[in-house]
Amino acid sequence: MRGIRIGRVFGIPIQLNLTFLLVLPLFAWLIGSDVAQLVGVINGLFGSAIDGAALTDGSLQWILGSAAAIGLFLCVLFHEFGHSLVAMRYGYEIESITLWLFGGVANFVEMPEDWKQELVIAVAGPLVSVGLGVLAYLGFVVLPTSLDAVKFVLGYLALTNVVLAVFNMLPGFPMDGGRVLRALLARKRSHARATQIAAEVGKGFAFLLGIVGLFSNLFLIALAFFIYMGASSEAQQTVMKAAFEDVTVRDIMTPREKLDVVDVRTSVAELLERMFTERHTGYPVMRQGRLAGMVTLNDARSVNEVERDAYLVEDVMADELATIGPDADAMDAITVMQQQNVGRLPVVDESGELVGLISRSDLITALNIIQSRGSLSSIRRPDPTDVVETR
Repeated sequence: MRGIRIGRVFGIPIQLNLTFLLVLPLFAWLIGSDVAQLVGVINGLFGSAIDGAALTDGSLQWILGSAAAIGLFLCVLFHEFGHSLVAMRYGYEIESITLWLFGGVANFVEMPEDWKQELVIAVAGPLVSVGLGVLAYLGFVVLPTSLDAVKFVLGYLALTNVVLAVFNMLPGFPMDGGRVLRALLARKRSHARATQIAAEVGKGFAFLLGIVGLFSNLFLIALAFFIYMGASSEAQQTVMKAAFEDVTVRDIMTPREKLDVVDVRTSVAELLERMFTERHTGYPVMRQGRLAGMVTLNDARSVNEVERDAYLVEDVMADELATIGPDADAMDAITVMQQQNVGRLPVVDESGELVGLISRSDLITALNIIQSRGSLSSIRRPDPTDVVETR
């Protein structure tokens, strides 16, 4: 998830997504316009006597709404630090923490597969939220009534932090509760199978949340969609990782001897003719037998039709390439393609020689073939008594 970087804490980049910049003023307005009702809730729960009428005088309610909204998102940030710092103690790298429409996201470079580690990491965030709620409540209790405005903000944060912790512990994978569920399921199942089950539970939770949202709050419908898509995406990633275990780029790539390439001196018109004849939309570009770049259909289309005989492939090709080695894991190729937003990767050896090409279609074909050899329900932890076939 991309965002505007605002700093780095504990070595973790902190980002603000565009949706956060839109939702923060909205939250401030919603809280500010509801100060009187929120005061009634806080007084009822905590036995206090905050004067709601005094807090809605003039612009004070909007100042309180802004303070409460900023405080809420700061608490969300601390919640994500709870996950991240525990994960870092286990040796996992955190790519960033991003505040966005639905709160915060800690982006892990690699997700833990050890169920004990995932369990501890998952519960760390809600525990931080509960701790923040307790601290806010203690501040609420000790402050005098002359500081009712501050007491309101602390009472609001005490309440919302506990609600945040409880909501996050619901089994809506990939929320915290869903990750706790997966960790517990993975005690006696493979990580892939546990993810599948947790994802199905998460989808069911998202469906119910969406139904509730239809009759109460459209925000819940959007949240349900996010949970459903998140569960589907992570389940798919985990299934692919399990399928491609011990599979290397060399196993999937099209080797150099079977690879169609073009020379840098080829005209764009000739390139398009080859694309039509050979049904390819991308080629490695060679210069004197060495890889010089990659050219795609979009590159060729960038040249006006009347000028395509005059332009050469070297004029339109991409010469700053993402490449991968033949012995890299197949999942590494998927990751690089996603990060670079490309559909194919040249495969080069240690000397920089082109030895093949791997594409998304190669990976999809390989995944389909691997899955056809056995359903995911058969993925389990190896038994010491099993006979393992080697190749």
